[in-house]
Amino acid sequence: MEKPDLRFWQLWNLSFGFFGVQIAYALQSANISRIFRTLGADPHDLSYFWILPPLMGILVQPIIGTLSDKTWTRFGRRIPYLFVGAAMAVAVMCLLPNAGVLGLATVGAVLVVGTILLMLLDTSINMAMQPFKMLVGDMVNEKQKAKAYSIQSFLCNAGSVVGFVFPYIFAAIGMSQEAPEGVVPQPVVWSFYVGAAILILCVLYTTIKVKEWNPEEYAKYNNLSEKKDEGSSNWFTLLKNAPSTFWKVGLVQFFCWAAFLYMWTYVVDAVSLTVWKTDDPTSLDYQNAGNWTGILYAIQAMGSVGWAMVLPRFKNTKVAYSVSLLLGGLGFALIPFCPGQYLQIIPFLLIGCAWAAMLAMPFTFVTNALQGYGHMGAYLGLFNGTICIPQIVAALCGGMIMRAIGGTQSTMMIVAGIFLVIGALCVGVIKDNQHK
Repeated sequence: MEKPDLRFWQLWNLSFGFFGVQIAYALQSANISRIFRTLGADPHDLSYFWILPPLMGILVQPIIGTLSDKTWTRFGRRIPYLFVGAAMAVAVMCLLPNAGVLGLATVGAVLVVGTILLMLLDTSINMAMQPFKMLVGDMVNEKQKAKAYSIQSFLCNAGSVVGFVFPYIFAAIGMSQEAPEGVVPQPVVWSFYVGAAILILCVLYTTIKVKEWNPEEYAKYNNLSEKKDEGSSNWFTLLKNAPSTFWKVGLVQFFCWAAFLYMWTYVVDAVSLTVWKTDDPTSLDYQNAGNWTGILYAIQAMGSVGWAMVLPRFKNTKVAYSVSLLLGGLGFALIPFCPGQYLQIIPFLLIGCAWAAMLAMPFTFVTNALQGYGHMGAYLGLFNGTICIPQIVAALCGGMIMRAIGGTQSTMMIVAGIFLVIGALCVGVIKDNQHK
């Protein structure tokens, strides 16, 4: 039986909690390198801290997907996991920016504690994030799926804008950016506090508003017998039987997410070096660069929203995907050549084009290809590996690449641009709606 059409607000409610989760993710993405640089990390070692977010993703999301496939409670199937993940994230968000004031004796000890807290934050955000993708896969029919993921993409970008601008706003209203060496400035600390509060409120909204199907309804609307849906199947078997689209989209994902990992790792220093001519984390100019980078991230997110409205006008989805990645690659390469802070808006608008395509198109290709396969949650959890593995590889290689090319953090933006161009070329191998 075909899944029923859902009203706009039903689609909205399915993903609204994602707004809060994305605020937390945006705060992490924009501020982790800044926090660890402030705590005393060497710039050549920054990429190693970024191993943790994708590592936790590749461990946590398949587990959450597999467990939630088999979980049936009166609170739902996916919702219990997103609620527990959000509650954990709130606690860690209040602790992480305070790692420098816990009375630890050495910089090394501070970095170790910060690393542990980052690992816990990544675990909880991944636990809260993945169920939203699964809810759309579970409850939305193929005709409305693009619309559902577009709503999710809008909420994702809106949450990103809010999270990205918080430090700039708190500094603008008078919070001091000056702090003792090794201590994170108050605008960043309070951004995490407020983001944590919004996160739990948004997740509570989705928890109250969304009623998941029971096992019989799920089996009926997803054209599966209960036995098939609940039967055990290990991850290796699932991967062996995955549709070819799963792997082809994964190839594109590899280069895209490696590129964005380098942006998140090095862009604060790249903007600071290009515009403010410093990468000294104790300087006020560096903190100004960090706040302005948050604004640039918000501009990227707004550019992504605008480009998402353009994407449906392309007659060929693969052409839209490819063009978006090419524009993003150009944006990355332009960052070191825009010496004015307002000139930096141009490359970030272009990067937003790539981000818009990366948020919606891969999951549309893959969930369409997975119709009738069963184990939707497990498959989407495993597909998250195409996001996490490239980031792990990129993080392991970041310092080595920067040393090998004799470059700076700014040069790594050009490397990121090259990766996105390669990803755009790989889009050609995807065959939409191919199941075998």
